[in-house]
Amino acid sequence: MDLKRLYYFTMLSEKGNFTKAADQLNIAQSALSISIQKLEQQLGLKLINRTDRKMTLTQDGKVLLRHAYLILENVGQAEKELMELKGLESGIINFGVSAMLGSYYLPDVLAQFKQIYPGIQINVHEAGTATLEKMLINGQLDLALIRTDRCHDQIRYVTLTKQQIVACVPKSHPFAKLKKITLEKFCAQPLVLFREGYFLREAISAYCQQHKITPDVRFETNLIELLKSLVRKDIGISTCLPMILQDDDTLVSLPFNPAIPLHLGVGWKSNHYLSIASQALVQYLQKELR
Repeated sequence: MDLKRLYYFTMLSEKGNFTKAADQLNIAQSALSISIQKLEQQLGLKLINRTDRKMTLTQDGKVLLRHAYLILENVGQAEKELMELKGLESGIINFGVSAMLGSYYLPDVLAQFKQIYPGIQINVHEAGTATLEKMLINGQLDLALIRTDRCHDQIRYVTLTKQQIVACVPKSHPFAKLKKITLEKFCAQPLVLFREGYFLREAISAYCQQHKITPDVRFETNLIELLKSLVRKDIGISTCLPMILQDDDTLVSLPFNPAIPLHLGVGWKSNHYLSIASQALVQYLQKELR
């Protein structure tokens, strides 16, 4: 089985569209179509349903996709181990982070790490916590900054920091004079929130679902500065981590009652070969961020 065709097939299944997948792969759409046709001919199976508007996987295609991820992951792990046996002083790390942590938590640390290990290339992938966990399990990431207060039988991790999620309100807001706030009061306000799948949204969504509340979400964004600007303009209040507001005297952080704890750490797939480069980054993050 041709590994390149298999990789093309996984990319097509993720994008759900020949044009988008071809753009991501930087190849012509016709080349992608021919590659998938040859894969189907080789296997003697129909893998995808082709329609004018949307591409979907057949049942045979879904079975192949599950195995394709495992095959490509195993090949990638073999290549990493063999490269390190040759004594290479370099490496590539696919590292997943959320937008907020990538902006506020990592720039200085990653810059310092690169100075110490200039031969190691770090490819940063931005996504929500839930997506990052799936990408780890699928072998698309080597490491990711994830929540560590929720155990996962396929992910190992080390906790780097323990914080609390807080409410973010402008100084002019009546809540700014409070010492703490309940989720009930928070969810009754106009809100500016991260999108679903991000840890700063999870507690709010869970509370509203549990109490059958439809929150008044005025704006959704994963851009930190835009979110803060919208809160300043009284579009709505939001959630954040205290470190985001440390140098901002126009916004107030307000702890929740009861508290919403958040444990953050670096995780990797349990049975995933952790390269020497990845091990070095884990050790460095433990040293610098704990």
